[in-house]
Amino acid sequence: MGWIEASIVLFGGLVAVMGFGLSVAFAFLAVNIIGALFFLGGEQGLSQLARNAVASVTSFSLTPIPFFVLMGEVLFHSGVALKAIDAFALLIRRVPGRLAVIAIVAGTVFSAISGSTIATTALLGSLMLPTMLDRGYDKKFAMGPIIGIGGVDMLIPPSALAVLLGSLAGISISGLLIGGIIPGLILSVLFVGYIVLRAWLDPTLAPQMHLEAGPAGLKRWVPFLVHVLPLVLIFGVVVGAMTAGWATPTEAAALGATGTIVAAWLYRSLTWANLLKALTGTVAVSGTILFIIIGATTFAQVLSFSGATNGIVSLVAAQNLSATVVILGMLLILLFLGCFVDQVSMMLITLPFFMPLVQQLGVDPIWFGVLFLICMQLGLLTPPFGLLLFTMKGMAPPGISMNDVFRSALPYVWFGVLVLALVFLWPPVATWLPALLGG
Repeated sequence: MGWIEASIVLFGGLVAVMGFGLSVAFAFLAVNIIGALFFLGGEQGLSQLARNAVASVTSFSLTPIPFFVLMGEVLFHSGVALKAIDAFALLIRRVPGRLAVIAIVAGTVFSAISGSTIATTALLGSLMLPTMLDRGYDKKFAMGPIIGIGGVDMLIPPSALAVLLGSLAGISISGLLIGGIIPGLILSVLFVGYIVLRAWLDPTLAPQMHLEAGPAGLKRWVPFLVHVLPLVLIFGVVVGAMTAGWATPTEAAALGATGTIVAAWLYRSLTWANLLKALTGTVAVSGTILFIIIGATTFAQVLSFSGATNGIVSLVAAQNLSATVVILGMLLILLFLGCFVDQVSMMLITLPFFMPLVQQLGVDPIWFGVLFLICMQLGLLTPPFGLLLFTMKGMAPPGISMNDVFRSALPYVWFGVLVLALVFLWPPVATWLPALLGG
């Protein structure tokens, strides 16, 4: 069987199995078993499949994932986030679209201590959306910032998907985590500027409300110093420990998880009940991710043995295209896939082909990894299957339609495309900070 037929069988089988409603993990597992029988030598292939599965989930590079997920789960279940939002509300006073701006600023801080985009969106959606709607905010203007900043969580460390991408693609995990910081902050600044400008031009989108007199002078900063600064320090410890070489990404993630739990305990917000919820959520998310990794690594090996990987890479290389054109083509494929499949599936489908080409073309892997992350972030916001769109629909009142949710996310999709173009045209946006900090 040639590599073209093998590609059709493997990918066609994958699409068919997923079409029957099977989850991503089980779909890849089913195709891997069939592929092992045909391309890895029957029973010996199944034995090799089992060995690869064990080796894939015992990799030390994957251990930051549960720690990063735990940080977000503790933040979500302990109520620490609510106190941080109240602190920002005291500082952000006379600005158009005030509540939407607070959502962006708070979401950016939460991104620095949460490894889950969905958790950030659900948290802000449950806390901020009802308040904005009660104050007369336009429904799309209220939902958009929460959806947009939820996607930024993928770029700003800690990010479980960034760790997964780095592990599957063979990219420096610490470099990839650090490389997403500047693009993520640029997105947050663009979001704030857009909100303020739109609310200033059209005050009906975000009616000004009467603010009760709050603490004056330095007293206004006390809640920020007490409830926000420690969270920022946790982020600093995670990034600083990695970049200084004091800790591996796993050890830094463990420090961050410990710091988050200790902070929740010091705030008297940590109970056995919400700690158990956080641990249960961590096990559920991490277990799902690790099970998917089994499918990813074995699928890549089946593709390699079938000749599909080498065939496609050779076909592209024979066209004598420049690295710029090839990378641009990859990004277009990722943007298209982001509209229809989840982020993990994007990695599983594309990385076996993309990374050999990236290595052959001599492309900076951290630069490509950040571009990949931005494409996945956009996939969270693009209809018809963006995960954050459905998360927001679950948080929204019954009167808000799915079309309203789609339209609310559209401006933030365009800002994501703008930052993607910026990183593509000027790679130092993604590579300068990792090089400076030794990531």
